[in-house]
Amino acid sequence: MNKKLIIVILLILALAAPFGVYPVFLMKMLCFALFACAFNLLIGYTGLLSFGHAAFLGWAGYMCGQALKVWGLPTELGLVVGTATAALIGLVMGLLAIRRQGIYFTMITLALAQMLFFVALQAPFTGGEDGLQGVPRGKLLGFIDLGNDLTLYYVVLAIAVFGFALIVRTINSPFGQVLKAIKENEPRAISLGYDVARYKLLAFVLSAALSGLAGSTKTLVLGFETLTDVHWSMSGLVVLMTLVGGLGTIVGPIVGAVIIIMLENKLGDIGNWLASVTHIDWFNTLGDSVTIVTGFIFIVCVLLFRKGIVGEILALTKKGQTASQGH
Repeated sequence: MNKKLIIVILLILALAAPFGVYPVFLMKMLCFALFACAFNLLIGYTGLLSFGHAAFLGWAGYMCGQALKVWGLPTELGLVVGTATAALIGLVMGLLAIRRQGIYFTMITLALAQMLFFVALQAPFTGGEDGLQGVPRGKLLGFIDLGNDLTLYYVVLAIAVFGFALIVRTINSPFGQVLKAIKENEPRAISLGYDVARYKLLAFVLSAALSGLAGSTKTLVLGFETLTDVHWSMSGLVVLMTLVGGLGTIVGPIVGAVIIIMLENKLGDIGNWLASVTHIDWFNTLGDSVTIVTGFIFIVCVLLFRKGIVGEILALTKKGQTASQGH
């Protein structure tokens, strides 16, 4: 009942949020939260560290933008094209990488993602360093005008909730239990007769598809796609979001994504406020030091919050319950 109550409260807050906060900023947060949750499905529950997730986010955005702007497809089909592109890239990348383990798997995903980055840099339809600009939002189902930020926010919220629900359902399904078993003890999972390579590949493709859904939605919201989303640093950013929030927790990646995106967008304002309160001029330059601040947060989390923010809270709650039962 407590979990259901928390979900209801969060949904009410999400529905009311655009009346107090800029809707485009909230939509960007939702897209990155979905991206981080999709990545967490792979690393947190299957134990596979991919450094290639930027390829899924970025290429889905490019193909969705191409479908909407050049091919003139309806909005919903544009999102499907982007998601399907990411799933296809995930299938190919997974088939090449999945039979390697540890650092070798990670390096293969990084190498393949960087290949796709250089393809995006050279391909004529991506716009190169200028990016793919002027992507129209269109109309959902032919009659819901997405030109209005508030209308689009609720559509993006519905997409994000669908993505989160799918991830939660996957984690709690028999398939998800096998993924957890593979992460905990792969040799034992093999000895029990599970086709570990197939399960890993399915998890990889599902994670890629959901990352693609996040990338497609982000392009729809912002109206453009750039090389930033396919660069390896984006893969590093999603790792940071997941670790800060809590690896292997359902809510952790959402919390991590919200913190990192807020820092990227609001750090300058926070710095200006600190400068006005403390009269220290250095704080005015804080907005130019986003990477330093996020790096500092990462170091603090590694040293003090090894399980991430949500992971540590859950651990403390469990410890408190155990202590109360002991008494």
